[in-house]
Amino acid sequence: MGKEAKIIDGKKISKKIKEEIRKEISKIIDREEKAPHLAAIIVGEDPASQTYVASKEKAARLVGMTSSTYKFKEDIEEDELLATIDFLNNDDDVDGFIVQLPLPKHIDVDKVISRIDPSKDVDGFHPMNVGRMAIGQQAYLSATPAGIMELLSRYKIDTEGKHCVVLGRSNIVGSPMSILMSKKTKPGNATVTICHSKTQNMEEIMKTADILICAIGQPQFVKADMVKEGAVVIDVGIHRIPENNEKGYKIVGDVDYEEVKKKSSFITPVPGGVGPMTIAMLLRNTFEASKHEIYPRV
Repeated sequence: MGKEAKIIDGKKISKKIKEEIRKEISKIIDREEKAPHLAAIIVGEDPASQTYVASKEKAARLVGMTSSTYKFKEDIEEDELLATIDFLNNDDDVDGFIVQLPLPKHIDVDKVISRIDPSKDVDGFHPMNVGRMAIGQQAYLSATPAGIMELLSRYKIDTEGKHCVVLGRSNIVGSPMSILMSKKTKPGNATVTICHSKTQNMEEIMKTADILICAIGQPQFVKADMVKEGAVVIDVGIHRIPENNEKGYKIVGDVDYEEVKKKSSFITPVPGGVGPMTIAMLLRNTFEASKHEIYPRV
């Protein structure tokens, strides 16, 4: 094993991005123009969702954005939720909004996401934004994949011609990540393999990865013997596992961090790696939405 990996510090980079956005927004406010407005819809009492939306509100205010949250009980009727989406779509004061997932089982997630105006879809989940991303047009990129691309870019990690293995094929991370990494862009231009629950010889494939993006949703799944010497390892997972400490748990990712960092060239920690970037990119999408350049207002 060589020297330990260089840590990809998402906390530090997300701080920089927020500061860049804050400076841009202060110019808007100095011109006495309207600050960008980010709204969120949250249904039910899921603790992780509550925490995320609270962090989003705080981050939005810190960069000078207006932030509002629409909270609903778990048993909300689907029609009422869709009516709220229609209201936000038609509210010129709101530049972008998110519907926090997961939603209760009685609500059709696809119907909800498709109802969001693509020009306000700052989560980048609407089929139109996903389609535009897939064919290389300007679009709002899903915040986590956009955050990973930003980390690769700011750490000047060479991806061209490299073999990138993506573990997981979710619509939120795995699929968009595989598309972005294969695009004729920088970062990008990689040869991409997606591994999932039905992949055979997964460990053999992982060992050939120059860049390993782990979004498989299993705590500490990726062990050192699955990783090629000198690989770049991006860990998207976040899990609470029981621990004998004050909190009673510790936060880990999909990667066995302590072991894998001895073998990789770059690695993202959990927490403090990909996580902070998600909110930073959501704020950036909202700032872009407020300029109406991707989807010009008619």
